[in-house]
Amino acid sequence: MNKPLGTLDIFSPEAYLDEVEVARRCKELRALGPVLWVEQEPYRPFWAALRRDVIMQVERDSRTWLAAPRQTLIPRDIEDAIIAQWGVRTGPVRTLLDMDGSDHRDHRGLTQSWFNSAFLDTLRERMARLAREYVDKLAALGGECDFVEEVAVPYPLIMITSILGLPDSDADLVLRLTQELFGAQDPERQRSGEFGQDVVMEFFGYLARVVAERRAEPRDDLMSVVANATLHDQPLPDMDTLSYGMLLAAAGHDTTSSSVGIGMMQLARNPEEFAKLKVDPGLIAKAAQEMFRWATPVRHFMRTAAVDTELAGQPIKAGESVCLMYLAANRDEDAFPDPDAFRVDRSPNRHVAFGYGAHHCLGRILAEMEVEALFAEIVSRVDSIELAGTPEWVKTNHTGGLKHLPIRYRMAPRG
Repeated sequence: MNKPLGTLDIFSPEAYLDEVEVARRCKELRALGPVLWVEQEPYRPFWAALRRDVIMQVERDSRTWLAAPRQTLIPRDIEDAIIAQWGVRTGPVRTLLDMDGSDHRDHRGLTQSWFNSAFLDTLRERMARLAREYVDKLAALGGECDFVEEVAVPYPLIMITSILGLPDSDADLVLRLTQELFGAQDPERQRSGEFGQDVVMEFFGYLARVVAERRAEPRDDLMSVVANATLHDQPLPDMDTLSYGMLLAAAGHDTTSSSVGIGMMQLARNPEEFAKLKVDPGLIAKAAQEMFRWATPVRHFMRTAAVDTELAGQPIKAGESVCLMYLAANRDEDAFPDPDAFRVDRSPNRHVAFGYGAHHCLGRILAEMEVEALFAEIVSRVDSIELAGTPEWVKTNHTGGLKHLPIRYRMAPRG
């Protein structure tokens, strides 16, 4: 069987600077087939999965489809340099994202209870209070602001640092390191070229001090859990501990901030949808899911076939990689009626923004609670929203969203 080729670029960081164009290309590629072979420099060849049902098939079968050794699209020269220095493609970092089987289950279990609804229910009051504080900030800013910088970024950042037990004074450092880590392809955020390991080393240096403190004096926070974790009666290796802490500190807020920013952008563009929420705040939970679908802050992950297999009728050889294109899947016409429309009452909404199966997002419930709490407060206190300029996107093909979102808004009169 000949390999069906996909030649439109939805894989480079540059592609995601134009949201309309990348969505158009995704649609054209889906029309060519659910699984396409891609030979695009500067990456090693790979398969691209573009439909929701195909991605779900991969996500459900973690024995056939492995996270290791290839998690994301990295230019081959950078990939080779990292392997030459560290011996593995991920460099010094080893997280849940690149583990498989019992190794993944055991490590995920170390913090799973901190991200279940029973624990998170205890945070609802703090979350509501923080949401009120940020809508108070909107009121104080006088009707116009960069929503990403003023609200979307700091709101989930403060939540995750408080769960980890990091002081509020460290939030700016955690934010800078996260943006440099996830924005390594963006000229405004990269430090020493794409995928520079110096950011990881600085992150590790900061977290090493926190880990040492929590080992000396454990507290009732998530960093104490990570710092003192054991598996099979043995402490985690230090690099695994630091990698775990970095994943929680970075991914624990960046993807949520992307969803918050893009969600607000869509409400500003679709005033009739915002009006629906004003009339019926009970739609907030559904609206949050539509924001996640639209944002899809993690654009892709890779999986590698452990054995010869087949995907959507296409033979895949052992060792070949499949790139799960979540954004394309979340606009799949076969899964979502009128997929390019933003609908706050969309139901059902079986998006794959959080992944699925063994590697589904550990912080999904936390992200849902944060988005719902913030927009419930916004809907109750803001009368209208509109764009006051052009939204600006982070240049990345993996994890990211908006850098800037200028909006103009009118607060509801106090009753």
